[in-house]
Amino acid sequence: MVYQVNRRAAELHRQSVVVDAHCDTLTALPQQNRRLGQSTGRGHLDLPRLKMGGVKLQFFAAFISPEYKQEPLKRALELVDIFLEEMAENTKDVQHVKNLDEIYQACNSGKVAALLTVEGGECLQGSAGVLRQLYLLGVRGLTLTWNNRNELGNGVNAMETAGLTAFGFNVVEELNRLGALIDVSHLSEEGYRDVLRYSIHPVIASHSNCKALCNHPRNLSDEQIRLLAENGGVMGITLVPDFLGGSKPSLKEVLDHIDHAAAVGGIDCVGLGSDFDGTGTPAVGLEDCSCWPALTAGLIDRGYCDGDVKKIIGDNFLRVIGQVLK
Repeated sequence: MVYQVNRRAAELHRQSVVVDAHCDTLTALPQQNRRLGQSTGRGHLDLPRLKMGGVKLQFFAAFISPEYKQEPLKRALELVDIFLEEMAENTKDVQHVKNLDEIYQACNSGKVAALLTVEGGECLQGSAGVLRQLYLLGVRGLTLTWNNRNELGNGVNAMETAGLTAFGFNVVEELNRLGALIDVSHLSEEGYRDVLRYSIHPVIASHSNCKALCNHPRNLSDEQIRLLAENGGVMGITLVPDFLGGSKPSLKEVLDHIDHAAAVGGIDCVGLGSDFDGTGTPAVGLEDCSCWPALTAGLIDRGYCDGDVKKIIGDNFLRVIGQVLK
């Protein structure tokens, strides 16, 4: 189904602080020989299309792919360097932000706010000191694992059943102390429960959907959604077809996952986490980041009030950011 972006939807979208909690654009830029400030038609996300889509805050993940498992810290620093270089080249259009005040400062200046995260705690190489240095470079969130096991704990595809390691608990404590976001997407169910029991701050699942609608190991069970809601955290509904279900998932399936997450955990635990540039073909109707207004139109069509639409497309993540980041 295609949702027409009428005047009401367009105005509500324009007034909102739209937040996307996950993309893999830092990986895609060099692979596709493109720059963040230029729209070439390749990939899913760049600054011109972010502005077309009304995105006010974009999380940029430095993803530590398994192919870099021998030198994960080097890979993290390479991607952080790409991010910082893009920020320096596009100062008129984007601002590297580290807390809620800086996000609003960027929005008020007409710039896209860019929040830097790392996806894969293996880059810490067992050292909390590395985490502190990444924080000094401007990293404000960590996805503890990818799908496999690392020094922090098990990902969803790890062979054995286990939660966080002693170092993983140490990292959770240090992230709480520093004031950085803990991301439990990709984490094993046992590790997920460990984090939610141990963290003193709300956590996020930056790009995960509902297992009840699509039985994929990367998605969250109803129990996990309820635990996240009780923690005050937020899950970012993602556009990855394999996590949505169906032969050719579209905006309809995205809205279905939003509906289910809101029904299970309440409206305050639902946000957006596209995984743009990290998936081959996103959901039909949300093919790139310029298409986000169609989601707002779809939410209105589903009967959500304006306040709840604003929560889903941004305010819920902003609340957690305000509670966690210093």
